[in-house]
Amino acid sequence: MSLLFDPLRAGTAGGHGLLRAAPIPADGHTMGPDSLLRYLQIKVHHLIQDQDWDSIRVVGDYDRLAVISRYEKTGKLFNIERPTAELHGRDMIIKAFPGADYVHHYALIIATYLAMTGRPPGTVTYQPPKEAACRAAVEELKLDLDGDLVIVGWGLYHLTPADGVWTRGKGYAWQRAVVHGRRVVYLGFLHSIWGDVAGRVVARLAELGARDIVYIGKVGALSPQIEPNTLLATGNESLVGGALVAWDDFFGEFAAAQPGVHSGLHVTSASILLENRDWLAKHAEYAFVDPEIGPMGAAACQAGIKFGYLHVISNNLARHYPADLSNERHGDVIRRRAALVDRIRHIIADRLADRPIRTLGGSRP
Repeated sequence: MSLLFDPLRAGTAGGHGLLRAAPIPADGHTMGPDSLLRYLQIKVHHLIQDQDWDSIRVVGDYDRLAVISRYEKTGKLFNIERPTAELHGRDMIIKAFPGADYVHHYALIIATYLAMTGRPPGTVTYQPPKEAACRAAVEELKLDLDGDLVIVGWGLYHLTPADGVWTRGKGYAWQRAVVHGRRVVYLGFLHSIWGDVAGRVVARLAELGARDIVYIGKVGALSPQIEPNTLLATGNESLVGGALVAWDDFFGEFAAAQPGVHSGLHVTSASILLENRDWLAKHAEYAFVDPEIGPMGAAACQAGIKFGYLHVISNNLARHYPADLSNERHGDVIRRRAALVDRIRHIIADRLADRPIRTLGGSRP
């Protein structure tokens, strides 16, 4: 397949100086002002919400020794960590996991939050991380893989065997299982693998010996009739940086043929903050949106391995529903998503039972 986009350099073009983060007008955003503010409040570091700062600079630096936000998620195994804060008098440095999209996204979050709460957003700048720093951060991922299927992403605690044991690395954890004779590695990250970071994760897993990668996560629907947390999404194409990228789909047509699974064309967005009504109008013909699927599919294509995604449709940009990205911790939302992830588990297992697999061969350590 042809590859029209390089995911490993996405968002890193240009210089690496300080850039101003312009706040997003809340009135034109697809979430609406009330939901948008609630979304921001669960993301912004508590020190920014509690007091004013002369300057706030967002950089790419994974530093868990800096001040941890009290709004970090609890009750989950993965994706619980938020960017941390380093204080220099009345100046603050926010340290996000190194990725061009994530650093920009988090700067937009802070600037928009400040604007919506009547404080000056002009204090917020961001410094896109250099490519070498982005690659070095992902190279901390060290696994012994030999043609394994790697299942990475969200909701892994519903997918893994009940007696499975997690082995921890720097910012990640993994465990092995055998499903219908196929070696499977479940991989979760404590930090976000937002946007271009996710593409580098796939490239790194391919370097380490993965043959197939499945990403489990959440997407937003662009079709108004889809109610959040009721259906799964899959597909094998994404619009990334203006180019359409297609990959060799791990699921083939299998997932799309299952009940409750909606297949469609995906569009990659570097930040939820950029998804305003004008953005929606330009992408109305697409089915789903998220920051990671496109870069991951493109990286898999570049590496010559299979990739597939099977996601919960978590929110709808085209129509207001009670469930959105601002109330994901509500009990009913959690219950619905748990049932959908259990459905994902069955579909993956059925796919492995349905397809030819490589003989296991020798034992693994």
